[in-house]
Amino acid sequence: MMAPDPPSGCFDGPVHLFAVRVYFEDTDLSGVVYHANYLRWFERARSDMLRLLHIEQRAAHEAGEGAYAVTEMALRYLRPARLDDAVVVRSHVTEISPATCRIVQQAYRADTLLCEAQVRVAFVAPNGRPRRHPRDWVAAFQTVLNPEGPTPA
Repeated sequence: MMAPDPPSGCFDGPVHLFAVRVYFEDTDLSGVVYHANYLRWFERARSDMLRLLHIEQRAAHEAGEGAYAVTEMALRYLRPARLDDAVVVRSHVTEISPATCRIVQQAYRADTLLCEAQVRVAFVAPNGRPRRHPRDWVAAFQTVLNPEGPTPA
């Protein structure tokens, strides 16, 4: 028997969509999603977005070119997610510079915004110093750049 492929997101125009389900392990004693789990969901969504853009982080790391590091993150928690909720993480690239990228990420349950993150990632060399993005990565980001930022669900 063939195992199914792991979950993958998709693009709707410049917006990357990544679905997650709230499992028991995601919740705290009060039955709502523990705040740190939004960080995991946002990380998975960013990684999937890069994979779909053909930005090969693993290859760059293995070649000694560098890797992405989160340098800033601001979160707003607006509503709780609960066990069995279907949540969609919407990711929008809002700015690309020579070494950094800004991304707005929002977790929604249907039309309800649950949590929003303003994220800045930097491409860094193995020694930890900022480094320019590979040219083909910049070109990939340009295809989904949305300077106006997110639109409501």
